[in-house]
Amino acid sequence: MDEVKACYEAGVTGFALYWQLDRLGIACEVIAPTLVPRKAGDRVKTDRRDAEKLARSYRSGDLTPVWVPDADHEALRDLVRAREAAKKDQLRCRHRLQKLLIRRGLRPPEGMKAWTEKHYKWVKSLTLEPMALEATWLDYVTEVDHVRERIIRLVRAIDEAIARAPARMRAVVEGLQALRGVAKVTAATIVAELGSLSRFESPRQLMGYSGAGPSEHSSGGSISRGPITKTGNSHLRRVIIESSWTYKHRGSSRRITTMRLDPRTSE
Repeated sequence: MDEVKACYEAGVTGFALYWQLDRLGIACEVIAPTLVPRKAGDRVKTDRRDAEKLARSYRSGDLTPVWVPDADHEALRDLVRAREAAKKDQLRCRHRLQKLLIRRGLRPPEGMKAWTEKHYKWVKSLTLEPMALEATWLDYVTEVDHVRERIIRLVRAIDEAIARAPARMRAVVEGLQALRGVAKVTAATIVAELGSLSRFESPRQLMGYSGAGPSEHSSGGSISRGPITKTGNSHLRRVIIESSWTYKHRGSSRRITTMRLDPRTSE
């Protein structure tokens, strides 16, 4: 009997189908949808046509599979992305409140930085009239408080998840924090999105996975490179680019205290 192989496109269905087929002993791969070959003039899309095209491309080896995490790793990735979504919601809530105050001509005292503790105390001390405006302001302030509590709760959950993670994963998270601009949440994001770093054969392959490599449109002897491709993992790309910004500043020098070791006991 011939070996049964299957594949399907990555999407909102996640990896539950992959894990189910794997338990049944069926070889399965999850395919990157953006890398599936498509004809420029093909304007008809149905489930049947997509399945046939996927099967033909899979048989000819033209598809690119994605890395499939296990259930625990997928749970950590969902948690990290939940915190990222909360940060985006916080930005929207703050902008909404800030624009309301600007429209009413309410500006903080000179020299006060936005969204510091002092600034937020000033925002909450305001008294607005009429009643309709006060109700709007109160709703916006409540949303800012709510999303702030969400972020605190999720960061604590990330700390707990890392503490319960396997020793090998914890070691990678701790090692990444030795880099400038990389704290615990950023390190957890990198590990959650990448999985095992050893699965990449070179830094170039890793940058290609994150979409941080340069685009290129060359022909003959003409070489033309443009901005980054952005055709990879956007969550990973965001944290590594934000972390790399710290390297444009000179690092602070710190005095390192060394301990003299006994050569008979040191390795």
